[in-house]
Amino acid sequence: MLNLAVFGSGRGSNFQAILTALHQGKIPKVAIRLVISNSSSAGILEIARTHCIPAVHLSQKQFSSDDTYGDALFSLLEEHGVNFIVLAGYMKRVPARLVGAFRGSIVNIHPALLPKFGGAGMYGMRVHEAVLEAGEQESGATVHYVDEEYDHGEIIMQQRVPVMAGDTPGTLAARVLAAEHELYPEALRRLAAQGQEKQ
Repeated sequence: MLNLAVFGSGRGSNFQAILTALHQGKIPKVAIRLVISNSSSAGILEIARTHCIPAVHLSQKQFSSDDTYGDALFSLLEEHGVNFIVLAGYMKRVPARLVGAFRGSIVNIHPALLPKFGGAGMYGMRVHEAVLEAGEQESGATVHYVDEEYDHGEIIMQQRVPVMAGDTPGTLAARVLAAEHELYPEALRRLAAQGQEKQ
């Protein structure tokens, strides 16, 4: 059983897609135990609360040191029985201590076909602008394991979308986001079926 903590910084559309798939019975052996956001006004927290899922605003800025922040984070995860972490639009670097403790049990989704258009600074519209500037004929979304480098961990699944003539960063972003909403629940379904829970 994958007992998830979902980390997000924004409106939570990928979280909502996962939640919808869960409610439709499409992701067996998965439960969402906790949602964490570094932003107190993030939409992802509201979605979680609407569905009676524990939702916590937790930011490094609330703590005097990285160690006390890490302690609070680990305490929360332990309290809620979390054994797998899903990053869904989380705009902060995951502490190396957490990556080490949950190695092979943290995943992220990126709005491009990694290893292209990933790395530090490659997020949001910047990704889609870079894809268009490079003259790519396709883009897509990638679910990958998280390691100590941005967008670097082993790729789990990808879904491709075409780049259309006349695309803007906004139109491409919308097409990629729709692919993300299909891809992330399916990737979690496969991971759960493979028994990828943290030992």
